[in-house]
Amino acid sequence: MSYFVTGGTGFIGQNLINLLLKRRGRIYVLVRKGSVEKLERLQARWGRAAARIIPVQGDLTKPFLGVSPEQRKELEGKINHFFHLAAIYDLKADAASQEAVNIKGTGYAIRLAETVGAGRFHHVSSIAAAGLYPGTFTEDMFDEAIGLENPYFRTKHDSEGLVRNQCKIPWRIYRPGIVVGDSQTGEIDKIDGPYYFFKLIQKMRRALPAWMPTVGLEGGRLNIVPVDYVVQAMDHIAHQPRQDGKCFHLTDPSPMRIGEVLNLFAEAAHAPQMTMRLDARIFNFIPGVVKQGLMMLPPVRRIYREVLKDLGMPPDVLQFINYPTKFDSKETRKLLKKTGIRVPRLDEYAWRLWDYWERNLDPDLFIDRSLRGHVGGKVVVVTGGSSGIGHATAVMMARAGARVAIVARDEKKLADTIREITDDGGEARAFSADLAEMEACDAVLEQIFSEMGSIDILVNNAGRSIRRSISSSYDRFHDYERVMQLNYFGSLRMIMGVLPVMEKMRRGHIINISSIGVLSNAPRFSAYVASKAALDAFSRCACSEFSDTGIRFTTINMPLVRTPMIAPTKIYENVPTITPDEAAAMVKQAVIYKPQRIATRLGIFAQVLHSVAPKVSEVIMNSAFRMFPESAAAKGVSDHQAAASQEQVAFASLMRGIHW
Repeated sequence: MSYFVTGGTGFIGQNLINLLLKRRGRIYVLVRKGSVEKLERLQARWGRAAARIIPVQGDLTKPFLGVSPEQRKELEGKINHFFHLAAIYDLKADAASQEAVNIKGTGYAIRLAETVGAGRFHHVSSIAAAGLYPGTFTEDMFDEAIGLENPYFRTKHDSEGLVRNQCKIPWRIYRPGIVVGDSQTGEIDKIDGPYYFFKLIQKMRRALPAWMPTVGLEGGRLNIVPVDYVVQAMDHIAHQPRQDGKCFHLTDPSPMRIGEVLNLFAEAAHAPQMTMRLDARIFNFIPGVVKQGLMMLPPVRRIYREVLKDLGMPPDVLQFINYPTKFDSKETRKLLKKTGIRVPRLDEYAWRLWDYWERNLDPDLFIDRSLRGHVGGKVVVVTGGSSGIGHATAVMMARAGARVAIVARDEKKLADTIREITDDGGEARAFSADLAEMEACDAVLEQIFSEMGSIDILVNNAGRSIRRSISSSYDRFHDYERVMQLNYFGSLRMIMGVLPVMEKMRRGHIINISSIGVLSNAPRFSAYVASKAALDAFSRCACSEFSDTGIRFTTINMPLVRTPMIAPTKIYENVPTITPDEAAAMVKQAVIYKPQRIATRLGIFAQVLHSVAPKVSEVIMNSAFRMFPESAAAKGVSDHQAAASQEQVAFASLMRGIHW
């Protein structure tokens, strides 16, 4: 018994070959030149049995699949079963590619099978061949398919039609449902079908606790089958007598609705369940012309594309939300009745699919998480870079291969930082400037551009903090002016100086070191928080204006960091803080992922609390205000401050990172 398999290095193909090897026949596998190495890796995995696998070099888009006349002659009379699996199973593929592979490739496969005198032609189609048929589609239906405008649906339907109408040797057709990973191992080799929703589920898990109920969509039934069931059923049916000229639905007889499916995977991911699900059909009342009109608006189209891009979803996948077709598989189940081959329930193996995806296929796994990959050879400007967060950030950037420009006032500290970096093999230059002076900002930028070239990343870290209550500041209006001058106007002047160059380059990243106080509305920091809030607001506006230019803005709402800036407040010696190196790690996260905002969970919680229950937030903050006294430095005296009480330490530990 000998076999010829196209698509043998594909996911379904390699699993089918694994079963065919147990039948002890020769297996001829069509491989493109670029897939030879992949087949060799599979052969190593199959062990000694792989000696019966014979590669046949060819091309699906060429007549006779690109198999040479000599090889066709050699294959004559030797092939009992010709399995045609090769196709494009991808909603994202363009129409021309799908037509070339799915339709023309099937025609070439039929001709080759006929030419070599294959005993039987097995065509692996798809439930997509039914299009968007509203109702039950049986195994003997074909011409009834409707809704074939999508290139994938149309090419799968038309390729199956070629087999039905043109194949001169006995044929059998198999229509698998949406094929997912192995039900025992979870293994799969690409993202498709329900996997497109995994990133959304993962984002929900990161943002919300698992116990929190959420709102989701309910829709049609997704017919999901694991690959091990598909190949076992195909292998068994292919070797049964008197089944030629038939089509077999390799589908789940009891498919779940999309909301149920997503909740199963959410449970597997320990993510929030979509407890309340809205039936997507409620949106059908919107006239089609209105939907088309909305999608013609550039902002709507762009938002739609960006959201789907962020989630890794092709636009066409959304049509499956209201998928209308149910597939009858009576004949297939009758043939499999006494074999033990059955479709396992999705809830039996959903966790394996999730686990395999998160460990092996999650797109985040393939992001270059090395800082060097993002800053190597680039010019990074760090203001306030001679101490604290700035010093740790500058050293980190230089170790990652960046060309670092360090801006600060203290020339001695600057020299020490440069020496530390150069002794470690990094590249850095010092630029002394007081960024509270606008002319100094302009001058230092001109100097950096002159000596180092275009600026790729600007880290606005230089800042001044004042911990003093408003009632103690009635005669100190200059505190607000000084803080605003450096924290807002100084940072803004630096941003306005680099933006024109970044616009020309169509790339750049501006990172503003803000404060958790902006989110928590920390008392005693009205001057500091107001200046940082102004910078935050500017960044949000700038994000909107520069979104399509390749320039990114990131605000880091930094928790309390143990730096020289907080040293005058002695009570901070007894409360939990993060180190400058931990703060630099947040800057690293900003560089790699380029989000609009980075904040701690406590900071986000404080912001949400203030939004939904402002009075509760106010009472909590006022309690803290009364609990933590004014510092000696704020009073302008040198009195020794009493050690923090147990109550103060406990409160500060509970509110870790918030400024008090």
